[in-house]
Parts: sequence; C-alpha cells; structure tokens
Amino acid sequence: MVNIQEKLDSVRFRINDQSHIILNKERCAECKERPCLFCCPAGLFTLSGNEVIHTCLGCLECGTCYVICANNGIDWNYPDGGFGVSFREA
Repeated sequence: MVNIQEKLDSVRFRINDQSHIILNKERCAECKERPCLFCCPAGLFTLSGNEVIHTCLGCLECGTCYVICANNGIDWNYPDGGFGVSFREA
C-alpha cells in the first residue's frame, strides 16, 4: 500500500525569489466560490479577511489552481530552470 506521507517526504523544493504563481487580486476579489482554497493539494491558498493569499513554498507544480480558476485570476508558469519541486529516490 502506498503511504502518501512517505511520498511527500521524498519531495524537495528549491524556491526562487520570484513566484511562478501570480494572483490577479482584482479577479480574485470578484470570485465568490474561491475553489483555489479547496482544490490545491498542498493547501497553499488561504483567506486573509476577504483577500486570497498564496505561497509557493511547498507547491507541487500540478497546475490545479490554474485549471480550477474560472476567473482567469491565476498566472501559472513552471518555475525557472533549477528551481521548483524535485523528487528523491525513495
């Protein structure tokens, strides 16, 4: 049986100074459903008052947030070369 925590423990992150995910605050403010708060498998979207906040630390680079955002409020790109997520041999 696959142990999810063991798999997540094999993930390494090298964070760039510039985020590969940029939120359009105006479009986020218009969104009532805010699916990004619930669909990100890493739980990196939170609500601060009425503002959606995102951190890229721990991002699995799956693109779920980009796909689920109906307001096109997320600009998602792969991190620059050498940055982002990598997997260690288990």
